[in-house]
Amino acid sequence: MDFSSFETVLELRRYTLHPGRRDELISLFEREFVSPQEAAGAHLFGLFRVPSSPDEFLWLRGFQSMSARKAALESFYFGPAWRRSRDAANATMVDSDNVLLLRPVRRGLASPPPGSGVYMSFAASPSAFAVFETEPSPNNFPQLPVRTDGPFTVSFSREASESSVPLEPTARSLLR
Repeated sequence: MDFSSFETVLELRRYTLHPGRRDELISLFEREFVSPQEAAGAHLFGLFRVPSSPDEFLWLRGFQSMSARKAALESFYFGPAWRRSRDAANATMVDSDNVLLLRPVRRGLASPPPGSGVYMSFAASPSAFAVFETEPSPNNFPQLPVRTDGPFTVSFSREASESSVPLEPTARSLLR
């Protein structure tokens, strides 16, 4: 299975954390949650600090389809890795419900152009290497809410724009 097949359904997850606890969550997340989620059928594209928001952790999780999303989330959230570390993770969070369920307009997360820097914008960007829009399918894993106040467009680029937010990849982020 190629990397880009996981761009079919994407979750953009933005967590608001208790002050000063972002690095604690990132360390726990990278150590305890990345590999088990991938073993369950999800693919974690990007794990980011948001430099302009010191108490925010933003991450991307991709799936091959909505049915694959449901199966992967059931496997992970009803499995041992989440049960073992969920209390520690949840203790760092103020809010974990700022989640967009997206589908590709233009794929590209799997192979961004050369360069450095990743910028996200909630607008179409002419320099975007990947663009996503709200996935219209109902949320098939209601234990994890997704926002329904859209529609949304999300672009990823190598170039800053007036409306973009710079993202700082963590150690395990594949998107850099």
